[in-house]
Order: sequence, then C-alpha cells, then structure tokens
Amino acid sequence: MSVTSIVWAVIGYSLAFGKSWGGIGLIGDPSSYPLLLNLHRCAAWPGSRVPEILFACYQMMFAVIAPALITGAFADRVLFPAYILFIVLWVPLVYCPFVHWIWNSEGFLAKWGVVDFAGGIVVHISAGFAALASIFVVGPRKFTTDFDRRMSRVPHNRTLVALGTGMLFLGWFGFNGGSGAAASGRGGFA
Repeated sequence: MSVTSIVWAVIGYSLAFGKSWGGIGLIGDPSSYPLLLNLHRCAAWPGSRVPEILFACYQMMFAVIAPALITGAFADRVLFPAYILFIVLWVPLVYCPFVHWIWNSEGFLAKWGVVDFAGGIVVHISAGFAALASIFVVGPRKFTTDFDRRMSRVPHNRTLVALGTGMLFLGWFGFNGGSGAAASGRGGFA
C-alpha cells in the first residue's frame, strides 16, 4: 500500500489525470501534478463540489487495490523485493495509462464513450492480465520440500475468507457510489 501511495503521489496522479500529453489521450503529462502539487483547492472538475485533493486520494485507493489483486499470482513465486520493483514499474507503466484512457475526460477511450464504474475495466482487467502475464514469466511455484507441497493444498481459513468477502462487498458500495461522484441517481446506478 505504501509503495503504491508514494508512486501515485510522485507521478501516478499526473500520468492518470494530468492533461493529455500530445493531445492524443494516451498518457497524462507528468509535470501536471508532481508530488500532488498544483491541485485545485475547489472542485476536481467543473460543476463538482469534490475537492481535487479528495478526488486524488479516492483514486489512490483504486491504485492501491490493483497491485494487491495481482499478489495472489505472485504468492510463493517471487521474493518481496522483486514484488516491490514490479509495483514501482507496473503502476506508472500499465495502471496509469489505463486510468488516463478511461477515467480522464481527455483519454481516447473516454472520448469514444467508454464508461467504467468502480474499476471493472481499469482495475480488474489490467490487474487480471498482469497476474496472468506474471504467471507465464515467473513460472510455477517452487516447493523446497514435500511438506511445503502438501501444505499448499490445505484449505484456507473459511472464517477469514468470509470476513474478507464481507469487507470487500461492503467496501465496494463506497467505490461504486464514489465513482458516481455524487449522492445521485448516477451514483445509485453505479
């Protein structure tokens, strides 16, 4: 979480929500909001009452969750420093362009009319394909002993699975409503 938050604050928000670099809607200008500077104190966009710093933090939640979804593919496959390096590279090179394309009004997919509430395209598709690609690149899990191999097949704690599912379910209401950017019919449909 902290690594993604730092990357998001340093350059991620600029790449995702900055003015389109070159005007073609592929990536944001990295000099738009470096270190979250130059954020407007008022609305994030015309007609909104959401302060831009609040919007940047809300979007950071999505940025934090996306690499967390990929973690399951890395489990027992890579060392922690390699995972950190992956996050530092993946967020600005893959996640931020996806955000810019769809959630930034200047993005080329947004101009085509693509709408994505709560990250179905941006978060899940980018993280899902990254997890799939990482499995192909890193290869199968390597077990050092038969005990490790047998323990990998032991069922997980059902109570913790149910608790996590409940937290995700309730949290997603916040993501969906927040994606509508208002307590309105649009937020309700999200």
